[in-house]
Amino acid sequence: METIEGVLVARTVAQFVIWQQSWRATGRSLALVPTMGALHAGHLALITEGGRQADAVAVTIFVNPLQFGPREDLAKYPRQLSGDCAKCANAGAALVFAPSAAEMYPADFQTSVAVEKLQARWDGHSRPGHFAGVATVVLKLLNLAQADVAVFGEKDWQQLQIIRQMATDLHHPTRIIGAPIVREADGLALSSRNAFLSADERARAVAIVQSLQEISQLAGRGGVETAPLAAHLAGRITAAGGRIDYACIVDAATLEPVDRLDRPARALVAAWFGTPKLLDNWPLDPRVDLPVLTS
Repeated sequence: METIEGVLVARTVAQFVIWQQSWRATGRSLALVPTMGALHAGHLALITEGGRQADAVAVTIFVNPLQFGPREDLAKYPRQLSGDCAKCANAGAALVFAPSAAEMYPADFQTSVAVEKLQARWDGHSRPGHFAGVATVVLKLLNLAQADVAVFGEKDWQQLQIIRQMATDLHHPTRIIGAPIVREADGLALSSRNAFLSADERARAVAIVQSLQEISQLAGRGGVETAPLAAHLAGRITAAGGRIDYACIVDAATLEPVDRLDRPARALVAAWFGTPKLLDNWPLDPRVDLPVLTS
């Protein structure tokens, strides 16, 4: 193992496993925070939450090739390990696991994990194979870390529900925790993709969160029909120059569309502003009051 910018870094599966076994042998708890690097304040909030939940936090930095489609440029995904390690050290992480693709997927690797129903819609429809790639790598990381808890952001709500379902279905002992979306001062959800927005696209993209906030004002009434809410989302974002992938109101757990707000629901949005595809979501239930953090 090596130290990079003040944090211990494991490069191989064997190094990571030896470290976590040594740590857990002391009787102390461990939190896992899986990332693909290019860390921002949203990721650092996950590390902070992990520190609240456990005695130590292990962060994984791995650009997972299995979750990139043929038209998605894996080679262009930002990789900045030294800077990311410095951020992990400052956030209090105990270890960074930064394996190569060959380390995670040897030449004879042939297993895939699919959460069939939850991955069929929304981002799974427009990105075939994406969530199977996510589920496969997350299960591998959960198995390697044997952590008490794993922390994921709520910005990709579909991904979070898929990981929760996978852990439940496969009786994985690691507890899956969702952490609130971290937002910029004007409300735009923090994302590594925001760096690819032009100044004009960035200004117009705030329509995503504005439209979500607007429809959330109706949620407290109960029994509200969702079709006009979804139409408002799509219309507002399109008027701002966004290209909609989906704008929908779904059951918060099953991700199935709902016709009326008579249960905990979630508004999901994915839209392109220029090249980047931006994701966001919002709870639509009077019993849900998630904090909104700012960077």
